[in-house]
Amino acid sequence: MLSPAVASTVSGVPRVVDGDTLVVENTRVRLFGIDAPESKQTCQRASGGAWSCGVAATQSLRELAKQGVRCSGDEEDRYGRLIAVCHAGGRDVNAAMVARGAAFAYRKYSMAYVRQEAEAKSARRGVWQGSAERPDLVRAQKRASSAAPPPQAGCAIKGNISMRGHLYHLRGMRSYAATRINTRKGERWFCSETQAKAAGWRRAGG
Repeated sequence: MLSPAVASTVSGVPRVVDGDTLVVENTRVRLFGIDAPESKQTCQRASGGAWSCGVAATQSLRELAKQGVRCSGDEEDRYGRLIAVCHAGGRDVNAAMVARGAAFAYRKYSMAYVRQEAEAKSARRGVWQGSAERPDLVRAQKRASSAAPPPQAGCAIKGNISMRGHLYHLRGMRSYAATRINTRKGERWFCSETQAKAAGWRRAGG
């Protein structure tokens, strides 16, 4: 889910978090239109054997961004990250990641890099040298395995922890279905808004 933000441009030598996330000038940036393998994700080569495609994606972004980047965007994701297109040396870094096979075109949000993905797939570069599961499916499986069920009937308010703080989500809110509760992170279920507020959570927007 994306939310409007003040148009922002940040530049500098970034800290690379993973294959599609950077920190530039203390701003967390999520690369627009692409989805790189998760940090610990593995992919399969056609010749057999697994390889660390998530690590390789991070290394690829680090290489592309090592001389510094300029990132511009006007939206934030639900984690408070600036959704941006980054350039380095006049090159679109987002496009380069997909062209190398270090990331997928994230069709859920944009078709901007579908051509680069088709070229990488045809040339069997990176993730296309064998089989790879799309990262959004990997994340969904991880959420499903870590999601805690309500402790009892009637306790359906979701207490989520994110970059925006401790927020609770009610049934009917647009973010309710997508919110997963992971008790290992300190997230929890509440039986009433009064209970959630008393615990220090605040109501999510929408």
